Amino acid sequence: MFGLFIKRHAEAVACFNEIAVLYVHGVNQLSTRYELDKEMNNGVTEYRVYYKKSNSIPLYSKIVNQWRFLKANIKGLNAAEQQQKFDLIHVHILTRLGLLGWFFAERRGIPYMITEHWSRYLPVNNGFNGVLRKWISRFVVKRAAMVTTVTNDLMQAMKSYKLLNNNYVVLPNVVDMELFQPLEKPPHKTVNFVHVSCFEDKSKNVSGLLRALAELSKCGSDFTFTFVGDGMDFEVLQKLAQDLKIKNCSFTGLLQGSELAQTISKADALVLFSNYENMPVVILEALACGIPVIATRVGGIKEMVNEENGILVDAGDEKALLLALLKMTKTFADYNPEALRKTVFEKYGMKSVGMQLNKWYDEAIDAKAP
Repeated sequence: MFGLFIKRHAEAVACFNEIAVLYVHGVNQLSTRYELDKEMNNGVTEYRVYYKKSNSIPLYSKIVNQWRFLKANIKGLNAAEQQQKFDLIHVHILTRLGLLGWFFAERRGIPYMITEHWSRYLPVNNGFNGVLRKWISRFVVKRAAMVTTVTNDLMQAMKSYKLLNNNYVVLPNVVDMELFQPLEKPPHKTVNFVHVSCFEDKSKNVSGLLRALAELSKCGSDFTFTFVGDGMDFEVLQKLAQDLKIKNCSFTGLLQGSELAQTISKADALVLFSNYENMPVVILEALACGIPVIATRVGGIKEMVNEENGILVDAGDEKALLLALLKMTKTFADYNPEALRKTVFEKYGMKSVGMQLNKWYDEAIDAKAP
């Protein structure tokens, strides 16, 4: 999922700059040790380097794979530099890429920036561990020209681990406003809810949502609920829905592009019941489609959802979620689709985010100039 967010950031800033993206990935089956592909997509030159993973003795394989990862990055960067001169390196997601970004930028005398998306820093997740990882992360974060996070909540969590920089800013995720648009719906009483996620119950708490829906069914409310996505707990959660005998509940599996956009647009409200989050872009996509949101008061969600565009509940509070669902069955038609969409366009549209990134790029390059 991170790849999609990074792709959209690259496409946004490519409206104002010549951008190259380097992606490195290890695979088990490869005819050669390294394989490099180059492709142009939506104004962004993409370099993909694949390296053959070693699967022998665990410790030996770990060392070999780290070396091949490093070498693959060097191969990709060299290929990109044959086509264009770099003025700035923008690293997404720590830790080892941050170290490579610092090294490449230092050797070339150019600035580097870091953007972090990962929820591992959040207290509820407690996934940022290891003495060496922490030391390297602090080293590269301190020396970056700028560090951006997708929410203020994530920024504060990183600072709590002493990942300090004098230039922290919030860089929101990008919404494709052309793809996600409102659809005209005839007046109706049956409320159509939709949920979109990666179906990892630890974070998304789909099981808690299903239990609340079972209670909603007992209240006699006229509703349908569509679950969109796939993931590690998909089959278990689908079985739970069957065991709870929830009426008018369906699972579509993974949807993308126009199919996803239309499914969201046809709904009357999006529902997320996450235990923790950063900045779920599906909330912005739902608002861009002109539908309100029911979500938990966690991570960056509380920076996006308020009483004007939806309802917030506490994480894990299934009773509060049931009350929110009941309220939405009566008030979904009161929300103005165009007003919901406007709030997203002004802050999260491709051009808005691209202009902001371009401004930060210029500032970092000017500050590094002799």
